[in-house]
Amino acid sequence: MTKDKIPAQPGPRRCPRAACGSDRSRAWRRLLPCVALALPLILGGCATVGHGQSSDSADGSAYDPLESYNRAIFKFNDQFDRFVLKPAAQGYSYVLPQPVRNSVTRFFNNLLEPTVIVNDLLQGKLERTASDTGRFVVNTTVGVVGLFDPARRLGLRPHEADFGMTLGVWGAPPGPYIVWPILGPSDLRDSFGLIADYYTYPVNYLNSGTARWSLRVLDAVNTRANLLGTSSVLEQAAGPNMYSFVREAYFQQRLNLIYNGNPPQPKFPGDESPDDSEPPGSGAAPSAPAAGPGTPSH
Repeated sequence: MTKDKIPAQPGPRRCPRAACGSDRSRAWRRLLPCVALALPLILGGCATVGHGQSSDSADGSAYDPLESYNRAIFKFNDQFDRFVLKPAAQGYSYVLPQPVRNSVTRFFNNLLEPTVIVNDLLQGKLERTASDTGRFVVNTTVGVVGLFDPARRLGLRPHEADFGMTLGVWGAPPGPYIVWPILGPSDLRDSFGLIADYYTYPVNYLNSGTARWSLRVLDAVNTRANLLGTSSVLEQAAGPNMYSFVREAYFQQRLNLIYNGNPPQPKFPGDESPDDSEPPGSGAAPSAPAAGPGTPSH
């Protein structure tokens, strides 16, 4: 990863994991070998943590037993961004004016809405399910397949949800940190979630392989182009150890999403406050897990 690279996000596309890694559902074929390892971890976590709770560490710290491998892949992704993705994004930004790029971004964001809607429902967030469904319908029709965003003017704001987040809401532990080629930062839980997200991403149902890959490439380049102006901010924040900064930022970002923007405070020696381990929710989390997975959102 170069100094110009920003780790991000996420739906099938969440956080710029090696910039183009924001569309996480695209990696499903590469992630199938980890399913056999992911299942015992996830099922074990669900068996020991009540629904509506998260087993993520309170301070969002990373478990990184594969650090040697991860650093090697991180370096590969850095070079890929430096020599392939960033130049393509710069050329794309030079050719297309900002209003056109904004419409392309809205188009791909709209394609993520089915994933968001399904995971809203799986997390028990019925009000948000209705809101995001309305948003998708309005923007797909009136907004011309998402090129425009009239739903926002109706008060239907966008949300983020994916299957990895759903697993976290229901108590699955994140597992070890993993850096995937091209996709960038992830963890075992979110890697498993990519497979489910694949089936809710409309692009994957196109009959034409050329059309599917053309849209994926366009999405990756457009996402990277949106991050070209943020290099100085990342450089100042990360300091000399970019790898560690990206790793910790990834875990913190996912923890923040699962806990509705109010993750538990880090524990310190001698701190025996019973509130530190409350389940995820909004603000002061409810003490009863019977609240179900619908409590957290972001």
